[in-house]
Amino acid sequence: MRARVWATAALTALLALTGCTGQSITGDDGDSGSGPVTVKWWMVTQNADSATAALKDVVKDFEKTNPDIKVDLQFRAVDAHKDALRTTAGSDQGPDIYYYWAGPGLGGTLVESGVSLDLSKYYQQFNWTSRFNESTLKAFSQYGGFHGVPWTQRTEVVYYRKDLFTKAGISAPPTTFAEWEQDAQKLKAAGVTPFAFGGKDNWHVMRLLDTFIETNCGAAKGDQLNTGKASWATEPCVTKSFEQLKTWSANYFNKGFAGLAQTQASPLFFSGKAAMQIEGDWFTQQVIDGGVKPSDVGVFELPTGTDRLYGFSEGQYITKASKHPEQAAKFLDYLTSAEVEGKNLGVFAAIPVNKDTKGATEQQPLNTEIGELTKSAKGFFLNNDQNFSTDVTTEYWRIQNAVTGGSIKPADAGPALQKFIDSHK
Repeated sequence: MRARVWATAALTALLALTGCTGQSITGDDGDSGSGPVTVKWWMVTQNADSATAALKDVVKDFEKTNPDIKVDLQFRAVDAHKDALRTTAGSDQGPDIYYYWAGPGLGGTLVESGVSLDLSKYYQQFNWTSRFNESTLKAFSQYGGFHGVPWTQRTEVVYYRKDLFTKAGISAPPTTFAEWEQDAQKLKAAGVTPFAFGGKDNWHVMRLLDTFIETNCGAAKGDQLNTGKASWATEPCVTKSFEQLKTWSANYFNKGFAGLAQTQASPLFFSGKAAMQIEGDWFTQQVIDGGVKPSDVGVFELPTGTDRLYGFSEGQYITKASKHPEQAAKFLDYLTSAEVEGKNLGVFAAIPVNKDTKGATEQQPLNTEIGELTKSAKGFFLNNDQNFSTDVTTEYWRIQNAVTGGSIKPADAGPALQKFIDSHK
């Protein structure tokens, strides 16, 4: 399945060597021998202006001390970023460095298709094996060698408004799934929208569906389903999960969620019109930027009953087609240094990946709470858009939207997904 996807991408690359945003991605690479070498770095558009500004500052600071290297930082929306990487797969029209999620269905697909450069040489040169936390490194050594360097360790939790919980008579965050459901009912009865979701971004609602799968199927069975070792067509826990998705979306989501993007849904939380949002540690900065005092917001782990947190790793990769891997590696060494990560801790992520990073997390108590949850977790379950290949992810999203929209019955959802998986092997 993956081979077929990337064979198509390679053919597309021969026909169209431009980014999917319609903007040319060609430029001076510094190959003429005059002037600095240009390293192209592709990132996804940041949700917080402060994060965008911080990335630009990192580039400026690096260029000041490395005048022979220019970093061309380019931002794209999530889907456009994925599309642009597919379009340029295997060609020299892509970036030197690209941001990507480390899960097998995303970063792993690029590794298997030969887009990513094995960085073992640079891990030795810069002593990166000693720099990063062992648990974080696993995501970048799972394919043999070292592909990419850790950028973030993401932990996803439920952010909640303390004032709205109090209004609904809820004295403490839930610790079980049953309590969570009861709290949603109490919030609705108090005239409060329990959840803010932006269904236009499929991955936003997917987070809740992934949580239902983990809760109802358990860790072992959930992993089997999400890695193709169990059938979605025959597990009762799958039907139950889609039934809950149907019920919760109808009763506990903001009205019109299907037509809103995540960035349009979040203001409902910031303004106190919705009580909860399922987000990662990056949302702390968005809460601050949204004008909400961190002390007025709390977090709790998704109460699945498996003692696993929901989360994933993100990395910065160098392409095999890069003309400037040495310069790219030098920049990544700077980017992942304790100095740079410490300066920006909480802006990009709450959990440092560099063992030596020190930061002022006391200014962001929510991040401190998330960090403590991460330390005590017995493991992680991964977002399914990282477990699945791109085509399966697209079908997973289509089915979840059809269930919430009423065109597919919950009992038919699992069999429909399994049929698609079987036909695309």
